[in-house]
Amino acid sequence: MDTVLTLPDDGPLLDGERAALDVLGDAFGAGAHTVVVPVGRLAPDFFVLRTGVAGAITQKFVQYGVRLVVLGEPTTTAGPVADWTREANQGRDLWFVADAAELEARLSR
Repeated sequence: MDTVLTLPDDGPLLDGERAALDVLGDAFGAGAHTVVVPVGRLAPDFFVLRTGVAGAITQKFVQYGVRLVVLGEPTTTAGPVADWTREANQGRDLWFVADAAELEARLSR
């Protein structure tokens, strides 16, 4: 099973490339190949796809070969965001899971 780094609910927002690099540094320090970020730690613009915040963050994780998992329900669950989360969940680099049980089931596959 992958080594997983789970960020606590409290802490700085994951709001761009610099924050993503900080989290990736923590992941490498922990030997983790998967990082779990509570949805509350994401910048409010993360789910506003036109801002590019989500793209910048996820691209850093993909570049460094670390899976990004968003834990909890997105603030927006309709339209393009719903399509994007559904598509992301079919891949290996970015997952959206409702809770720890769903994450555990996905990791054990």
